[in-house]
Amino acid sequence: QVQLVESGGGLVQVGGSLRLSCAASAVSIRTYTMSWFRQGAGKEREFAAGISRINGGTYYADSVKGRFTISRDLAKNTVYLQMSSLTPEDTAVYYCAADSRSSVSTIPKYGFWGQGTQVTVSS
Repeated sequence: QVQLVESGGGLVQVGGSLRLSCAASAVSIRTYTMSWFRQGAGKEREFAAGISRINGGTYYADSVKGRFTISRDLAKNTVYLQMSSLTPEDTAVYYCAADSRSSVSTIPKYGFWGQGTQVTVSS
């Protein structure tokens, strides 16, 4: 049974940083495209960052480009999202997603999802 478990969320002040982790089991992140989505209160789920299974290429939403970095540790089977220069607009539940597709998609139609981790940025 595929499991994606996110961790690392919490409360942070404006301008601060957080690192989210997504530990995968029963699926190898080497063979799955992995992405982070987020959903603010009353908003639709939106793409934040992704990393392709083919070449490890990374892709970012314009809203996070230059502030967020997605990476993966194949030995630990874990994907990370390093977030910096956080603003209140980054407040959301962050979800890890996995899919066997070869390229990153910004549409939240992935095969597997984690339960989410809350990130709150206070001003």
